[in-house]
Amino acid sequence: MRTYSGHSTAKKSNELYRTNLAKGQTGLSIAFDLPTQTGYDPDSPMARGEVGKVGVPVAHLGHMTTLLDGIPPGTMNTSMTINATAAWLLALYVANAEEQGTAPAALRGTTQNDIVKEYLSRGTYIFPPVPSKRLIVDMVAWCTHHAPKWNPMNVCSYHLQEAGATPVQEIAFSLATAIDVLDAVRDSGQVEPEQFAQVFGSISFFVNAGIRFVEEVCKLRAFTDLWDRIGLERYGVTDAKARRFRYGVQVNSLGLTEAQPENNVQRIVLEMLAVTLSKKARARSVQLPAWNEALGLPRPWDQQWSLRMQQVLAFETDLLEYGDIFDGSTVIETKTAALRDAAWAELQDVLDRGGAFEAVEELKGRLVRSMAERTRRIEAGDQVVVGVNAYTETTDSPLGGTDNILTVDPAVEAEMIADVTAWRAGRDQVAVDAALAELRRAAIDGSNIMEPSIALAKAGGTTGEWSSTLREVFGEFRAPTGVSAAVGKRVGELAEVAAYVKTIAGGPPKFLVAKPGLDGHSNGAEQIAVAARDSGMEVVYAGIRSTPEQIVAAVRDEDPDVIGVSILSGSHLSLVPDILRLMAADGLDAPLVVGGIIPEADRQWLLDAGVAAIYTPKDYQLAQIMRGVADLAVAHRNA
Repeated sequence: MRTYSGHSTAKKSNELYRTNLAKGQTGLSIAFDLPTQTGYDPDSPMARGEVGKVGVPVAHLGHMTTLLDGIPPGTMNTSMTINATAAWLLALYVANAEEQGTAPAALRGTTQNDIVKEYLSRGTYIFPPVPSKRLIVDMVAWCTHHAPKWNPMNVCSYHLQEAGATPVQEIAFSLATAIDVLDAVRDSGQVEPEQFAQVFGSISFFVNAGIRFVEEVCKLRAFTDLWDRIGLERYGVTDAKARRFRYGVQVNSLGLTEAQPENNVQRIVLEMLAVTLSKKARARSVQLPAWNEALGLPRPWDQQWSLRMQQVLAFETDLLEYGDIFDGSTVIETKTAALRDAAWAELQDVLDRGGAFEAVEELKGRLVRSMAERTRRIEAGDQVVVGVNAYTETTDSPLGGTDNILTVDPAVEAEMIADVTAWRAGRDQVAVDAALAELRRAAIDGSNIMEPSIALAKAGGTTGEWSSTLREVFGEFRAPTGVSAAVGKRVGELAEVAAYVKTIAGGPPKFLVAKPGLDGHSNGAEQIAVAARDSGMEVVYAGIRSTPEQIVAAVRDEDPDVIGVSILSGSHLSLVPDILRLMAADGLDAPLVVGGIIPEADRQWLLDAGVAAIYTPKDYQLAQIMRGVADLAVAHRNA
């Protein structure tokens, strides 16, 4: 039983973890902030506005030690949601444990370490596919020899569903990722053939459970069957226990609504049932979002409520007293077989394209198309979302108010910058330089990256130094957006907007869509770009992770009629003013529209600062948004 948590500083997060453990939480699930996930120290210009916002900043061994203070590493099962910098965070975790006298062999936990889903959906990648796969292989091999109880990779289908994946796509794409990595481990020569069953058994999964809980039950049963088949047929794993499909789950956040957010409570409970009802396909661990996550960061009380949901199910109901309650159900077996066969066919198609790492652009396009279809169904009313496009009548909620989410003190960023500056000043720089040189050598000559990473952690190296060294060797990657692959459908009200756009004097408006900061959750930006294109506008969208300076440079070069920025990380109060200030300095006056997770309390502040319009998840009618953008373009041209 876990809650996914971490914010502000290592000290504050440690206090939260110890509180949650005292309330009955049985494992840690660490959320890292975006600079940590993307390999930047708090004082990097790229980290501006993002430090401590959606997770805890961990820049050096001192932070890891503080984060886990009073939590014995030899007895705690720790899940770390970390991908591009997974090898580094595991190195810090190992270094901290060894300083406390705990050997790596005693450590239990998981590093997510699934970079393909970062390319496809979440956006916290750094390096290109080939060196990224090499880092994962090195971690798998190192753990096999030194930390056999640690799961070095947690194939994450969760974010695929968040990006629009159907159940078939979620199964197939994640299995393709696992096969790519397992094939690479087998072919690396770092693991003996007799150890491969252990390697196969160390791969775990992190799945999503949506609101269609009968279908989700069947999805997990299909997942279980296919993983067993792959282990036996492709890799010759004869130990049935090693072939067991081991997964944790975070239930769906995509379906959580800003409108009538109290409805999220029953959504979360129903989605939890999807991964617990079938004993043969039951999750090994469950973490639940809080009811208010569509509004912003949940408070400790909100996380406690989600933890209590699990405890009521486990300790008050009779679910755990019985075998699989679906055995013999023709409905379940028929649906499971249909999903299993369709997913197997989809998997073979991905493998025929060279595997998940090779087919990133194709898979991204498929996800954007799936999300576009979901968005269309909701907008048309074909998919009912209670409180959003149906049953919207409501009374004031006692859960409302201006203090119903956690806000991170803006002073945290300055505190962390001072911290990392002091850390660098107080360390043995000669030892750090030697460790960095050894890391570079290993990256170049192909040696396993883990030992030099652990040595760097112990010497006092930082997240940014580890990442920048590997950036210099491996280069950086820019993932495809998938927008061009989404087939346009000018239907209903969107067709009416397209007709209006044709009448605008001077030709179609140019709409620049941008993602400032390190927030990689690009689904909203992609769907806005697709809708704008399908409305007849000229769309400029370069993908994620742009600095304010880069965005303003694009405004100068492209001369758009309207600029739209999407931010979900809480950094809007830092980054939006930066963009407006830089535009003003260059004499650029195109209207700026902001979308994403914008708390109600921040809305007027942004409007007063010069933002032309604000859209949040409750604004699901894309046609209305597009008409608003078109009207802003007309007003700007006529100004």
